[in-house]
Amino acid sequence: MEIIRKRAYARAGLLGNPSDGYNGKTISIIVRNFWAEVVMYEWDSVDIVQSRDDRARFRSIHDLAQDVRLHGYYGGIRLIKATIKHFVDYCSENNLKLHERNFSVRYETNIPRQVGLAGSSSIIVATLRCLMEFYEIEIPLELQPSFVLSIETAELGISAGLQDRVIQCYEGMIYMDFDKLAERQANGITFYAYERLDPALLPPLYIAYHNALSEPTEAFHNDIRGRYDCGESLVVNAMQHFAGLTIGGRDALLHQNAAKLSALINENFDTRRSIYRLPFWQVKMVETARNCGASAKFAGSGGAIIGVYRDEAMFNEIRDRMAEISSITIKPIVTE
Repeated sequence: MEIIRKRAYARAGLLGNPSDGYNGKTISIIVRNFWAEVVMYEWDSVDIVQSRDDRARFRSIHDLAQDVRLHGYYGGIRLIKATIKHFVDYCSENNLKLHERNFSVRYETNIPRQVGLAGSSSIIVATLRCLMEFYEIEIPLELQPSFVLSIETAELGISAGLQDRVIQCYEGMIYMDFDKLAERQANGITFYAYERLDPALLPPLYIAYHNALSEPTEAFHNDIRGRYDCGESLVVNAMQHFAGLTIGGRDALLHQNAAKLSALINENFDTRRSIYRLPFWQVKMVETARNCGASAKFAGSGGAIIGVYRDEAMFNEIRDRMAEISSITIKPIVTE
């Protein structure tokens, strides 16, 4: 029996986020330290196997409440079901015939939950990769990020932008331009301009995350969209500024100017702070890293931060200071 096994990795926004949902620009890296793995093999029925994150039994009502705080009301089952349904619809709309064999599918993930490292979309990307191999149907790479995003927005009603899906489909380090002028269409799917950047250009980076205090992405993004759509100048100008920071970051990377990149990372967070009401503990993580001499910004929607550090002594200090506020610090692995 052939077993199909696919992984999709965590990601971190280096610059520009959260402007990806507002026709901005971003640079992101893949974080191979963490992944979601989906396994698929032929079966007599379509069988989605629950994982340890899909709990239905609890020690007490307090245990249930804590599980919901950490993981939300749903595990990965809804993500897999939505991916399968959307894949079937895509194939039908594009006259792609599916064979009649069924499959069993299961998933596991070690991506810290709801700290902005794109754990949900990783399950979808890994499932899509399994489906494409099982049915021998290839969705063009440039279309896959928008396909994944539409699963989350159209099927599940999750508020999200394209950044996570682009970097998880392409991997490595990607510069993304979501300007309307860069918009393209194929097979009824909208996509944008994605440029690969050599991860060797990166200066030393750290990521720190606090796994015990988290909130869903939907909660974090809950009011900015309305303010942007109403034309609030503070928000509109901030999104444009994020895009400008990303252009400067691309130039800093290409010229390997770590000091300039570090300054832009700090400015990215300061701009974000000017338009969001941020939880104290998330701000504390950024301030702790900066007090060590490193730069710092959110890696995603909050709960994890990323920045540039100078040397091993600084990294060790960041790790120790972060541990004091119950945060874990790692060096992101971007390439195999």
